[in-house]
Amino acid sequence: MANPLHILPLLFFLAIPLVLAAAVVGTAVVVVRRSVGLRQAWSSGLTAPGRCLRAYTTTSGHGGTNGRVTTTLHHVYEFTTRDGDVVRFDEENGPSTTVEGDVVTVYYAAGRPERATAHPPRPFRATAGTVAALCFLGLMLVVVLTSLTDGLIPDGSRDVDAPDVEQPWGDPASGGAPWEDSGTEVP
Repeated sequence: MANPLHILPLLFFLAIPLVLAAAVVGTAVVVVRRSVGLRQAWSSGLTAPGRCLRAYTTTSGHGGTNGRVTTTLHHVYEFTTRDGDVVRFDEENGPSTTVEGDVVTVYYAAGRPERATAHPPRPFRATAGTVAALCFLGLMLVVVLTSLTDGLIPDGSRDVDAPDVEQPWGDPASGGAPWEDSGTEVP
């Protein structure tokens, strides 16, 4: 019976790439959902005046000596749909010139007003950004899956039991060492 403690390191090193792959796929799903939501809001034809209730920033990362800090600008908007529902939503990466109290045009889909946007329609730019993000995430997924399968699938190009050692006297298939008698006489 195999010792279960020998399996634990293998499971640990399998778990790391699998968790990374799941994170990459999850991020791709978020990117696609956001892109689809923007397209639905822009193409619905429904707009409403919205008011910026609040503008704030969030930071991520750490600022040590070589650390990188990323600051994201958020806006909280409120608008009233054609049905009379009041909707409030938070949106990232809006224009820095929009401040509290400003009135903006809000684009929303009838079935999902909570997925509204105050970003002006830019379908080409949104598509290019989505494609670039998905290409990058696809490359990351390939790297993660390659690292996962690298140690698991033997390549078959070499025999693990017998190392490739070259004989000092030449090719063994030629009939042996050059000093052995080959049956012919030397004049």
